[in-house]
Amino acid sequence: MKDETKLCHLGRPHEGLRMVNPAVERGSTVVFPSYDDFRGRGRPKYYGRHGTDTHEALREAVMALEGAEGVTLTSSGLSAVNMAILAYAKPGTEVLVTDSTYDPVRAFCDQYLAPRGVDVRYYDPLIGGGIRKLITEKTALIHCESPGSLTFELQDLPAICEAAGDVPVTVDNTWGAGHFYKPLQLGATISIQSATKYLGGHSDVFLGTIASRTAKAAKTIFKTAQLLGNATSPDDVYTVLRGMRTLHIRLAEHEVQGLALARWLEEREEVARVLHPGLPSHPQHELWKRDFTGASGLFSVVLKRGDEAYTRRFIDKLNFYALGYSWGGYESLCLPAWPATCRSQGAWREERQVLRFHAGLEAIEDLTADLDQAFAAANQEPLPAP
Repeated sequence: MKDETKLCHLGRPHEGLRMVNPAVERGSTVVFPSYDDFRGRGRPKYYGRHGTDTHEALREAVMALEGAEGVTLTSSGLSAVNMAILAYAKPGTEVLVTDSTYDPVRAFCDQYLAPRGVDVRYYDPLIGGGIRKLITEKTALIHCESPGSLTFELQDLPAICEAAGDVPVTVDNTWGAGHFYKPLQLGATISIQSATKYLGGHSDVFLGTIASRTAKAAKTIFKTAQLLGNATSPDDVYTVLRGMRTLHIRLAEHEVQGLALARWLEEREEVARVLHPGLPSHPQHELWKRDFTGASGLFSVVLKRGDEAYTRRFIDKLNFYALGYSWGGYESLCLPAWPATCRSQGAWREERQVLRFHAGLEAIEDLTADLDQAFAAANQEPLPAP
């Protein structure tokens, strides 16, 4: 089946008189009809914290989308990344983490892993196969994110996976949503998504997914989730599964909207650079064409001016772009960012203001007109004193 068909059919009941969608099954206690059933192996469910039939429906859909042998659901995208790292990182080992990683992941590595005896080394996201030189006998995990948060560098995942050998490789796949990007097919051990974003699609739920390429990796992740007391609400799980039914339609429109906005912004005199992998101007555009089948609606721009007064006036004048964290819903967003504050490898040297945009589903004419009037207002802001 193609993705479009999988998204419409998997995780649905298919026998007897039934509703088209699976039911929301809530519960903590599972009761058994007999002692032998209680003691039996291969019980499909035995305690609500480990999931109900509602959870199984979403796991089935994500497994099919990502091409995985197993999927663990977590309470958020951040918890999914951190749990995957914890499954392999032990005191005395080291993890290699892309320098372009999501900043809360960096905080987890620096403030939780490092004090507990796990060495964390950040690497240039453009390192590719050169990561082989960083791998030692202590390396327990390589964590990738492609494209990178805020700055949108693409990683050469097949080259990294080949260099990694037996070292597990995890990838934050939220931007590609499992539809435009297939890390497990490119050699990664684990593909992670913040289902809060495109899988849910409506900015009204938190959830994370950890998809494992092998049964061994799936067992390792599941065991870690058990030990950490991981649990997810069946109502949240149902909401994400419902959102997935239209993922391919929404992503196609987000791609059109995002590229249209990115091209429009490339022509603005106020903009120094647009950071969108789908544009020919992006340094890793050829890599995007090789490994991705599309682009989502998230990208950044670097403004020529970097003073806060200019940024403040621009953002406060916007009408159709909300100011807020997260992304992946139907609404457009504009978020100021300062990537230099969370980088350590020198690959990002830009000191000017970065704005991260999420292209929503509004009319493109309204979105560009809104940007035009916001730029006009910001351009009236006097230059800061030397």
